[in-house]
Amino acid sequence: MSPVQLVYEQLKAYEGRPTSAPGVGKDLVNEPMIRHWCEAVGDANPAYRGPDAVAPPTMLQAWTMGGLSGHADRSGAYDELSGLLDGAGYTSIVATDCEQEYLRPLRPGDRITFDSVIESVSECKTTKLGVGHFITTRMDIRADGEPAGTHRFRVLKYAPAAGLPKTDERSQEAADRSSKTDERRPETADLPSKTGERRPETADLPSKTGERLAAPQQPQAPQHPRPRRPRPVINRDNAGFWEGVRGHRLLIQRCTGCRTLRFPWLPGCNTCGSPEWDTVEASGAGTVFSYVVMHHPPFPAFTVPDAPADAPADGAGPDAAASDAAGPGTASPGTASPYAVGLIELAEGVRMVSNIVGVPYDKVRIGMAVRLEFLCADEELELPVFRVAEGGEG
Repeated sequence: MSPVQLVYEQLKAYEGRPTSAPGVGKDLVNEPMIRHWCEAVGDANPAYRGPDAVAPPTMLQAWTMGGLSGHADRSGAYDELSGLLDGAGYTSIVATDCEQEYLRPLRPGDRITFDSVIESVSECKTTKLGVGHFITTRMDIRADGEPAGTHRFRVLKYAPAAGLPKTDERSQEAADRSSKTDERRPETADLPSKTGERRPETADLPSKTGERLAAPQQPQAPQHPRPRRPRPVINRDNAGFWEGVRGHRLLIQRCTGCRTLRFPWLPGCNTCGSPEWDTVEASGAGTVFSYVVMHHPPFPAFTVPDAPADAPADGAGPDAAASDAAGPGTASPGTASPYAVGLIELAEGVRMVSNIVGVPYDKVRIGMAVRLEFLCADEELELPVFRVAEGGEG
């Protein structure tokens, strides 16, 4: 069903209307929740521990959440707006982004209160998902009555874009290629091609192998340009890292003052503040600490088959090197498919973000053993990636 074009003034009338009655956090800001949060994300900042601890700023929304029982004081305005869009054909919804502003630290014992309003409704927008309207809600958060921060949350209510089924798309692409390759110049249409077609006087003779020659091959259609990965931003703080990558070495910074390893590269030590450092070469062993599967937006450059610049560090053979469905996948050039991005904990203790290769994206698991290898993304760019180690998939 095609969406109905709504009068924008109908939607704009909802701006400024509350999405709920004034709310109260179900718990005071408290140390156990702060500890759980920090352990989950691996944040060891000492500011979040001890008698003078503050809550991580990014926990702002967490103190307003209703948990499994939810908040029972939702107003009708948001439901009315959603119903209006549903009735017009904008039946799908996807969260797009959120923004936070921090006005004061939150400390254990603070009582959280908040108000939430529909801040804006956009005009009709066209996206790759389909046409629809962006709805932004704003939550103003207070701690013991003082303004503490603002949380904005944006969703897209849209009508899914219509498209051909994949089989039809492939058939259409094949037909297009066929029509292109069958077009010969008029003056050469009756001449043999340059792809091994036999001359008329020898066309019916058997080949040296005793078999008839196959039908002449038509010229191949030109290939589409291969998508390129984004270029890294190289500066004086990280130039040494990329120099190591060019030499197929993964270098970790080490503070010469307190001997703390750090990654990514930084101009100074977060532990002791020293600007002096040297490097340690990573052994290449690691495990998947966490990961995410990217579905949308599509990035064809990340799913085009790529060849590793080095043999896998664990001795995997060429068959393993060709099975890169978790990171650079098996999609044809110019297409995009889901791929896995991992947070890899190296044997040395630091963590880095990179592609996981050698296993389908939906088979990646936390705790998998991986080994470093270097991927030749194109003629100008090599990148460190991590291949699932032998036996790691099980």
